Amino acid sequence: MFMKRPAFLLPLLFSVSIAAAADWSEWRGPGRVDHSPDKAILTDWSGAGPKQTWVSREAGLGYAGFSVVGGTLYTMGAFEGEEKVLALDAASGKTKWAVVIDKRVYDNQWGNGPRMTPTVDGDHVYGLSGSGVLACLERKEGKVVWQVDLVKDLGGKLQGWGFTESVLVDGPRVICTPGSGKGTMVALDKLTGKVIWQTKDLTDETQYSSPILAEHGGKRQVIQLIGKKVFGADAETGGVLWQADFPGRVAVIPTPIYHDGHVYVTAGYDVGARMFKLGGATPELVYESNKMVNHHGGVILVDGKLYGHSDKGGWTCQDFLTGEPVWQDKSLGKGCCTYVAGHLVCVSEGDGTVALVEASTAGWKEKGRFKLSPQTEKRKPQGRIWVHPVVVDGRLYLRDQELVYCYDVAPK
Repeated sequence: MFMKRPAFLLPLLFSVSIAAAADWSEWRGPGRVDHSPDKAILTDWSGAGPKQTWVSREAGLGYAGFSVVGGTLYTMGAFEGEEKVLALDAASGKTKWAVVIDKRVYDNQWGNGPRMTPTVDGDHVYGLSGSGVLACLERKEGKVVWQVDLVKDLGGKLQGWGFTESVLVDGPRVICTPGSGKGTMVALDKLTGKVIWQTKDLTDETQYSSPILAEHGGKRQVIQLIGKKVFGADAETGGVLWQADFPGRVAVIPTPIYHDGHVYVTAGYDVGARMFKLGGATPELVYESNKMVNHHGGVILVDGKLYGHSDKGGWTCQDFLTGEPVWQDKSLGKGCCTYVAGHLVCVSEGDGTVALVEASTAGWKEKGRFKLSPQTEKRKPQGRIWVHPVVVDGRLYLRDQELVYCYDVAPK
């Protein structure tokens, strides 16, 4: 196995984290629900919009997102034949360290480089290269603790857009989805990289979604969406608790949503959304809907309503329990969003317009917008601005390839 073992092992706790309440330690933040911990946001976006406090040009190429913990922003990038995990000072944008985890750069026509958001847990950060090398690094200086190749070591299959999953840390385990014939999903010891379990009773290929954790029916489970299925696996053993068919095609990307015994999934390419009620090995299909055909911008649940962009109808507010649309609007182009303090920060993938919109059932209520500047000259012709926004501690972080931006959105 392609692995470097640590010199010693720390005590294993069910959950180890030094992250404070205001931190954003993983993809979509605490609970992977994409709700900023900030309790307020600047709502006057008139004129040129919020003040830009810094721009880093040192992030490398790719579509990796952000984790922000203890005043440090973690991301990834591709640099001249290598993919690196990066640590930037969150207040200034200055690079603290940059460490190679893969001496290859994943390449395709939409853009090269890594696609995932690093996961921070305790004294460690976990990054996954576009070609499938998963690395555990020390947070302080970026020293590599161990590495595992999802293809060579775990039998995974590289998909057409690379490995895009943001790995999940749960107690002593780091969980990923190599899509192996030995098991679709794998749990590794987060301190050594050794295999703890694989889903031997589920061996489908992976896709591009990231898993979530849920407590249901007395079981702690990992929920994941792949090409033709959505499933839940026992977090401790890897046993598949339930699975349901999903008609995915081409690329299945958005993260599942769990709430009150229900699982919501959606995908682009005319697939749309499905809602399932858990109970037994085969969940009940509650509804199918073509009103939220979400490609890769993500869907966010707020007070019983779902918000996101639909390839059919534009920006959409949808009722979580019924699937019925509340409103749809095309005031902004297709893109991604995050939720903070009663508002959505929405980013248009085509031109980099960023809008602040109330998360309201009354329709698209925009507070203002601005356009990212400068923009990269290194993006491939078919590439777009696909990195999701993050708001933490009064700062809005955005990215366009090698450019990482920070804007002051603290209320005045």
